[in-house]
Amino acid sequence: MAPTPLPLEQMPGASAGYLPAGQEGGPRINTMSMSVLIDFIIQRTYHELMVLAELLPRKTDMERKVEIYAYAARTRHLFTRLNALVKWGNSVSKVDKSSQIMSFLDKQNMLFVETADMLARMSRETLVRARLPNFHIPAAVEVLTTGTYNRLPTCIRERIVPPDAITPAEKKQTLLRLNQVIQHRLVTGKLLPQMREFRIRNGRVTFEVKHEFSVALTVMGDSPNVPWRLLDIDILVEDKETGDGKSLVHALQVNYIHQLIQARLVENTNALSEVYNCLHYFCQSLQLEVLYTQTLRLNYERLDDNNITVEEYVPGVKLTVSYWRDLKSELGYRLTVQSDPSEIGRPLAVVHVPSLGAKESAEVADRAVRSDHLSMERLIVHTVYIRSVSRLSDLKLEFQAFLKDVDFNLQGTPAILTVPVLSPCLRAEQIHITIDTHTGMFRCHVPKHLDCPITDDMQDCLNGDRSKLPALLSELRYWITHRRCEKTLQHLPATAIETLPFLTLPEQELLQAGRHKIYVKLHRHPNIILVVQLKEKSAMPNEMEYTFHLGFVVFQKDESDVVDDSAKQLVSIVTQPPSEIPKFYTKLMRLIEFDTFVATHGPGTEVDAEISPHKRKSNGDILAPPAKQQKTIFPAYFIPELAHVVAMCDEKIPFLNLAQTLSKHRIPHSGLQVEANATSLVLKILALPKPGTNQAAAATGDSKPATAPASSTSTAMPKIESHVWDDLMRRVLSISVRSQTNKNSQVRIWVVEFVFYSTPLQSTHQKEQGNRRTVYLTYEQANHDFSKTVEDLLNDWSKIVYLYTLVHDFSEQLRNKRLSLGDMLVVKSYSYVNLLLGYGPKKEVTCNIYWSVQSHGFRLTFVGGISAVNAHSMMRDQLAQHLNQQHSLTSIAHILHETYNPMSSIAKLPVLPLLGIPRPQVPVLSFCMLPQSPCLMRLTYQAVYCLELRFRANRLVSIRDGASSRFERNVIEEFTPIQGLKAFLSKYVDESAVYRGRAPHDDDNPLSPMGMEDNYGGPSSVAGVGAGGSSPFLGAGMRGPQSPRDSGLRFPAPHTPPSSSNPHTPASPHPSAGGGGSSAQSHANFNLTSPPAPHLPHQSPGGLMPSSPLNPQPSPHMVHSPGPNTLYMQSHQDSPFTAMSPANNNWPGSPSMPRPSPRPGQSPEHKSTGGGAQGVGGADRGTRGTLNRPWAGAVPTLLTHEALETLCRPSPHPNKDINVADMSPLERFLGCVYMRRQLHRNIQSEETLTALNSTEPGVVLFKVDGLQCQVMLNPMHMQSLHLKVTQLPPMPDKPTFQLSPDDLLVIEQYFDTRVAAPPYRPNALHSICRLLNQPGHVLKDFVQIMRLEMKPELGGDQLKWTVQMCMRMPPSALPIVPIGNACVVLGRMKILFFLQITRIPYNGKDWKDSPSLVLPIVHDIGSNVTQVAERREQIAPSPMMAAASALLRRFTDFGVQQNQCSLFPAITDLLTNLPLTTDLPPPPSNQAIGPPVGAGVGVGVGVGVGVGVGVVGASPNPMMPMQQLQPQVGHGPQLGPNPGGPQ
Repeated sequence: MAPTPLPLEQMPGASAGYLPAGQEGGPRINTMSMSVLIDFIIQRTYHELMVLAELLPRKTDMERKVEIYAYAARTRHLFTRLNALVKWGNSVSKVDKSSQIMSFLDKQNMLFVETADMLARMSRETLVRARLPNFHIPAAVEVLTTGTYNRLPTCIRERIVPPDAITPAEKKQTLLRLNQVIQHRLVTGKLLPQMREFRIRNGRVTFEVKHEFSVALTVMGDSPNVPWRLLDIDILVEDKETGDGKSLVHALQVNYIHQLIQARLVENTNALSEVYNCLHYFCQSLQLEVLYTQTLRLNYERLDDNNITVEEYVPGVKLTVSYWRDLKSELGYRLTVQSDPSEIGRPLAVVHVPSLGAKESAEVADRAVRSDHLSMERLIVHTVYIRSVSRLSDLKLEFQAFLKDVDFNLQGTPAILTVPVLSPCLRAEQIHITIDTHTGMFRCHVPKHLDCPITDDMQDCLNGDRSKLPALLSELRYWITHRRCEKTLQHLPATAIETLPFLTLPEQELLQAGRHKIYVKLHRHPNIILVVQLKEKSAMPNEMEYTFHLGFVVFQKDESDVVDDSAKQLVSIVTQPPSEIPKFYTKLMRLIEFDTFVATHGPGTEVDAEISPHKRKSNGDILAPPAKQQKTIFPAYFIPELAHVVAMCDEKIPFLNLAQTLSKHRIPHSGLQVEANATSLVLKILALPKPGTNQAAAATGDSKPATAPASSTSTAMPKIESHVWDDLMRRVLSISVRSQTNKNSQVRIWVVEFVFYSTPLQSTHQKEQGNRRTVYLTYEQANHDFSKTVEDLLNDWSKIVYLYTLVHDFSEQLRNKRLSLGDMLVVKSYSYVNLLLGYGPKKEVTCNIYWSVQSHGFRLTFVGGISAVNAHSMMRDQLAQHLNQQHSLTSIAHILHETYNPMSSIAKLPVLPLLGIPRPQVPVLSFCMLPQSPCLMRLTYQAVYCLELRFRANRLVSIRDGASSRFERNVIEEFTPIQGLKAFLSKYVDESAVYRGRAPHDDDNPLSPMGMEDNYGGPSSVAGVGAGGSSPFLGAGMRGPQSPRDSGLRFPAPHTPPSSSNPHTPASPHPSAGGGGSSAQSHANFNLTSPPAPHLPHQSPGGLMPSSPLNPQPSPHMVHSPGPNTLYMQSHQDSPFTAMSPANNNWPGSPSMPRPSPRPGQSPEHKSTGGGAQGVGGADRGTRGTLNRPWAGAVPTLLTHEALETLCRPSPHPNKDINVADMSPLERFLGCVYMRRQLHRNIQSEETLTALNSTEPGVVLFKVDGLQCQVMLNPMHMQSLHLKVTQLPPMPDKPTFQLSPDDLLVIEQYFDTRVAAPPYRPNALHSICRLLNQPGHVLKDFVQIMRLEMKPELGGDQLKWTVQMCMRMPPSALPIVPIGNACVVLGRMKILFFLQITRIPYNGKDWKDSPSLVLPIVHDIGSNVTQVAERREQIAPSPMMAAASALLRRFTDFGVQQNQCSLFPAITDLLTNLPLTTDLPPPPSNQAIGPPVGAGVGVGVGVGVGVGVGVVGASPNPMMPMQQLQPQVGHGPQLGPNPGGPQ
């Protein structure tokens, strides 16, 4: 078979020789990737641009232009070529395919040509000289068949191949025979004792001499004349310290010794002895050389010549080394290592000077020389240890001569001699004496007290004259005892010192200098010191005895400083004010000696109960302490007598001081006692005085009378009746004073324990069910003014007594079933200091009543429950003042019970500050509660309106307008009357409840506007049962006597309401016609039953109706001037106004507030309509016109608690089209009234708005260009404002653009749901009024935008964005207008307004992913151009802003039609064609974004991105208040200015 030709690519040189460049099969040449080419072009362009930027500034303007043009032309030409290349690259696949086909055909052609050429070359050149060799066939056959070749010559085998070895059996037999020969030679020969250790194995004998050498020998035959053959020598001498693991003998030296010994073995009768002698001498010389080398290295590296020195070294003979050269000795201290001169076979010996015992010397030699570790250091160390033990033993004998019955201990390495100084003594407190191994000098120290100054003198004494040793031991004993005292006092409040700074030494012998004593300063008692005297026992010097003295000292700055005699008293001196010169010196005033036995053997004292402190065990140890205590750093032994005396003084001195202070205050006590089982010290107080007595003045000798506590209300202190005091004294079982330490702060405190027998009130607390009641009071002991402690105790005692006076009376009334106090509240706890009452529906809210010493009155604290809050906290001060005046818990109980529900309802009103009212940047509280008395509350709304609420009995609340003064005839300046308040409140009146709450005789007397008020006008007007007054919550059965003559009291009415007025002071709420103060004062008391005087204003005929059965006139005895008298108000509820019935609601002189006057031609019957018959509760019913009068709110309206709850509880808006958060009806009504008031003020201030007179009160009527607008409250619920727009008839001389009824309806709906809806912001009214004042064709387009905002579905599917008009300036828009202001601005025939557009979701996206932006739009009415407002500053706009501006400019250029306003078409084109730029960052993922307004949720202003454009993720409802907007925009990161804000 013909061979297969190789591919052309694999032939050597084929590709290079035959394939054309750039074709298939070879590498492409001059090719480049498209990406690399583009990269190169970009880099070249950038490089040329950078070169131009650097070079052009230095050229002229013309040269720069030429260079820039040339650069642009080159770059354009280059990118044009690149573009052509890219377009050509789209068809390159076809070119490649054709190229591959052509390359394949060329390859096949070349294969055929190459094959023909190769065959021709082989036939012509190669095969001509081809021949075969002559092979050796027989040899090849033999090797291939047999595997061997036997034809080699035999001489090769004879000369090269070795003979066969002997067998293992023959080898084993030979070695056994050789072992027998060696054994025979050893038995018959002479063998030295040192060579008795040998072993025979494998035909050789091995001798080993320990620590010297090992040698192996054999014989070469069995003849006795055959000499020994030396096989191997191993030197066993090693230097493990300085040899570094290397052999000490060189191999050449070993060979020389081998040859020398082998030569001596020939013809030698005692050959083995010759081997031993030679090697033994060599090894001993080597050992001495090693020791000498180690000594030199020790002397050079670690020790000096004073510690160790080589005195003599004879190689191979001896080595002498001296040590302890500092010691003065006749012979000196040295050792000699030498060989035995008498017997050469012995090992090295050690000779000591001075000599040691034979046993010790042999032990030293065995440890250092005759061991595996040959070491001079070990030899010296062991020698020093033996000599140290010897010297310390001699010193021990000297100590035993003057220290009897003391256990000495000599042990350890290095040797240490321990000498006990005290008995008992810790090992760490003993003297440790040792010897310096380098110098041989004595060293001593006390391990526990390394800083002891006596050890240095004792060390010098040990190394010198030892006669002073007993005296130094005594000083050391006292010094260690001082340290023991310090350790004993380290956990006690005391400090041990050795001296005191005396100016002159005291005369007492104890305090003289040089005595062994310790001064102990008590931390809590700086004027008292404890002197501890130390003495050694004569029989046992190692034991100490202690004597204690108590001293009283004072501090002075010099000798002239006078000391008061009071310093000698036990009571500590009160710290004087610091002077310029500090008092450093001490003066002893008195010294008292303690009997140690009595002080330590008192009641319960067990200092030495089991074992005497001076009688220890024989081994110096006391009773075994716990195992953990042995590990502590503190000593196990302390001085129990000292600790007990210090603790006794520290604990008893405060009690003695307190007892003396109690005696000075004339408080009887039983003195300091020890309680049973010695648990603690106790001071029993026998009795405490009645609060109010001048005990402190009697104690201090002060004759000044006790001044009454200052109080703004001049409340009287509670009177303590004698029977109440006696009952309390019977309940007091004991009063005990103890001292404790606070575990947290480690501060000593007094604990006073009061033990009472039961309580008059039975509480529900589980710990207050027994008969034994304890009260614990704590006081700090940090101060040294014990008088203050006693005063604090008396103040706390007054808390108990005063509270008990209330509880004693309250307990009797609580047991009275007629009062039903048990149904109103429950006593949760009464601890004699605090009274905790639970009330409310579930009795879960609590009121804590206690006596306050600081305010000298009772205080109340309120706490809410689990499911309810306690709203009484806001009138805490008023309730406390009422309690301090009446001193009746029953009255407080009724007030809390009756006012809980209305107060809870009021607490539901929001009190958060709002922005945008009246100025955008100034926050204003929505509601503010101002309690006046326990039953009177004022509510202010946005600091403009004020409501006055009075809590009445039978679950009723009266509400009136607080802007009308109760004491003057004019309106309070701070507030504005609420128009329509009476009509609004009348919708919540329950007639049946009001009838049930009236007295029977009230049916004959119609209620007047002020007749519904009770007498809780001020805090001081509240009268309790105990004071003889009447509370409105006690019911009709408990009312006091009533007299109609009360109305005869006439006094001028004050101008301002006093805080505490006279109960009989009359007050008139009706103002005069002129509103002047002088007129109000002069005509305050006119007779209401007589016709008005000529100087008083008269009513119109239609306002007064004649007396009739349906309109009765009040009799003279029913008329009175209202005053804060509760008893009178309960029975007489007359009107302070002109005599009239509820049908006649006019009085002489209306409030001084502007209101529209009746138009000409109005009939008198117009005002008097609705004045029909009055039924029960007719005081709260009237005509619509009367109810809407501004002064109608001054008439109180009675509401039930349920109605008040409905009024204050947040609820959904009545208008379902307004989607806002829940808000209370009261807040919605006041917000609408405020908006209506602001609209009225806006009409008066704007020139473009014309005010019109309205025939109906509460209606705002105005007109704009071609439109008449009427704004009114919803008559059904009065919680929303409504706009009624009507088209005015066209003027003949001025044509008017007529709007369709549908357009007018859109304006009305937009006003109702977008402008006048919560949050109520008046600036939105400015914007809508400016829009309504636009020309008709412009207003028509705004109406279209409003319609599109409210109904986005009208735009169809072509709209990409939803739109919303901004009524207030959003914070994310272009800062053209201040934030929060009206964002519709007019000027120069142009109108600026703001639109917020939101992208409609597409492709399954949600509203939260939709971007939103605010656009400032300017419409030029004259040129009919609509465009985006731009700032004059050169700031790069955001992409969205630029896109919107370009789109509006394009529409202005091409899309505006003639005779058509371009506003709405431009906005529609913007909403349809505005693209969403890709570079716009997406909104945060966690922001709440809602659908457009048409979907049910408003679209608000959110986070702004760029300049003037707000791209937001949130679309808050514009009707939500400021505090509801903040949580929505605060969840995610802000992308621009602060989101939210007014809209």
